Amino acid sequence: MATLVRHHRITVAGVETFYREAGPQDAPVLLLPHGYPCSSYEFRNLMPRLADRWRLIAPDFPGAGYSGTPDDFDYSFGGYAAWLEAFVAAKQVERFALYLHDFGSPIGTRLAIRNPWRIAALVIQNGDIPYEDALGPKYAEIEATWELPRAEMREALAEAISEESFREEFLNDLPPLLADTIPPDLWRLHWSLITPRRREIAIDLIAGLKENRAWFPEHRTYLRAYRPPTLIVWGPNDHYMPEKSARAYLRDLPEAELHLLGGGHWLLETHLDEVAALMRDFLGRVHT
Repeated sequence: MATLVRHHRITVAGVETFYREAGPQDAPVLLLPHGYPCSSYEFRNLMPRLADRWRLIAPDFPGAGYSGTPDDFDYSFGGYAAWLEAFVAAKQVERFALYLHDFGSPIGTRLAIRNPWRIAALVIQNGDIPYEDALGPKYAEIEATWELPRAEMREALAEAISEESFREEFLNDLPPLLADTIPPDLWRLHWSLITPRRREIAIDLIAGLKENRAWFPEHRTYLRAYRPPTLIVWGPNDHYMPEKSARAYLRDLPEAELHLLGGGHWLLETHLDEVAALMRDFLGRVHT
């Protein structure tokens, strides 16, 4: 029973929060903040693979998945990090390993910077990287909107929030044989959860990447100063974060273990067995 994924709700900082949990209550914790345009659903298959030895906790962010969408929440990377810290406190978790993927990377890293002594290890999987010169070509399209007046920038970003763009986000740069393994549930489920308010939230968060760029040095300083044990598992078929993005982390984490797999941005859909095996080995050495 301990390896089964359980589904719960809790109120965190005034937000009705949905989360998934698996594993023994007294086991070492692995915190799983999700990416965009997804939810804790992205970890549904990984969690039972590790729940015999670790306690895995995956919340839906406010305005995502099955969590609430309050009007007075700070829908920014900093706001999400503060909320994630409150979630960890509500779950009474003192120390944990942290999975950093997509937008979950700047959010989770902000949490780590605020509480570096609580981080037992990092698992970085196609996270939003803090290295301007190692971003993929797709980021140039986002950066081009930064030159527009604010209203025009938001209008341009709004055009990129559609069911078809969600589909493109999940398929990304995968070759056809791997693209066929990505279930359409991913984009259809998450698009079905989009409301007019959530659409505005997505625009705000993507627009916030401009301000987030100024935070890159702080991210790199944290990695360089604390050098937490780190496993990097990466899918190089990624328009946003290709192979050079993964290797960039070695500048500040030279002891990190880097594994380039054959997939793309959503490795837990295409290379679950390989990722789970690498995580079991790594976490078994650094977080027991």
